[in-house]
Amino acid sequence: MSERIENQNLAEIRSLASPRELKKTRPLSEFAASTVLAGRRAIRDVIHGRDARRLVVIVGPCSIHDPDAALEYGARLRKTAQALEGQLVVAMRTYFEKPRTTVGWKGLINDPELDGSCRVERGLELAREVLLDLAHLGVPCASEVIDPFTPQFVGDLLAWASIGARTAESQTHRQLASGLSMPVGIKNGTNGSLSVAANALVAARSAHSFLGITADGDAAVVRTTGNPDRHLILRGGGGQTNFASADIARAAKLAEGLERPVMVDCSHGNSNKDYRRQAAVCREVLTQVRHGNRAIMGLLLESNLHPGSQTWSPGAPLRYGVSITDTCMGWEETRELLQEIAEAVAGSPP
Repeated sequence: MSERIENQNLAEIRSLASPRELKKTRPLSEFAASTVLAGRRAIRDVIHGRDARRLVVIVGPCSIHDPDAALEYGARLRKTAQALEGQLVVAMRTYFEKPRTTVGWKGLINDPELDGSCRVERGLELAREVLLDLAHLGVPCASEVIDPFTPQFVGDLLAWASIGARTAESQTHRQLASGLSMPVGIKNGTNGSLSVAANALVAARSAHSFLGITADGDAAVVRTTGNPDRHLILRGGGGQTNFASADIARAAKLAEGLERPVMVDCSHGNSNKDYRRQAAVCREVLTQVRHGNRAIMGLLLESNLHPGSQTWSPGAPLRYGVSITDTCMGWEETRELLQEIAEAVAGSPP
């Protein structure tokens, strides 16, 4: 046969070390495990109303591309989070996978050298190393899950995960969310649709059977019991914002059975992807918090050591602590905004 019956468009299939092998070389310490578990418990308590006052804040870089800068950010965040722990449950954005509208850098796991070499095996190692280092600092970590195999390699180090606007309608990701061990936030669709996220909440709570891999990297049938710890993330879309009180009320009605089901993403569609507008969005939500709106369980902020963003191209030099994906607030503005959020919580009705 002149034409191949399969693998016609494949350049290479390369074996990876199994999740078990990666965890053996970069093991979860007792202290790191305690950081992860404490973060998960705190977020669950907020979602289910056992903690009726504190807000969850998921804050950090749009994406991690420089481990050194990520650890510096984490150290700063830990100090601030400790000072505000009576009002806030803080987890750091450690996003290692990036969905692309067409093409571009897909994140540290896919292309850790930022040069198009796509050494995924090194990317998984590096992601696990960063998460371990942050856990040893006492920083709970949060990440968006895109590839359904990734949680087998790093999921034990995540206190919170999200299903993004592009994948909230995906059966694969809804099934994945149903089996994750941490609380999961599900975003509304890119067009602003809430029904997509509401349906995903139901699906993620349900039991599923689907294809996956074992800790040894073998193909397997995965059976889940369903994840009770889900919530909505309102991120705007379709040219509209969705963080007003009416939007929050509408979303809360769709999240039946959850005491505090709504997180507001202050970036993306709600800020028109302008980092300078994130604080204004946040402050409008805080007005609702001060008025006693308990449906609001948290906020999501994109923040880095320095504000703005920079253009990435393979092998090009980059400025330290500046995002190469979405624009971000700088650290000083972030620190001050976290203080404002804590003050709003402290001033809300008992």
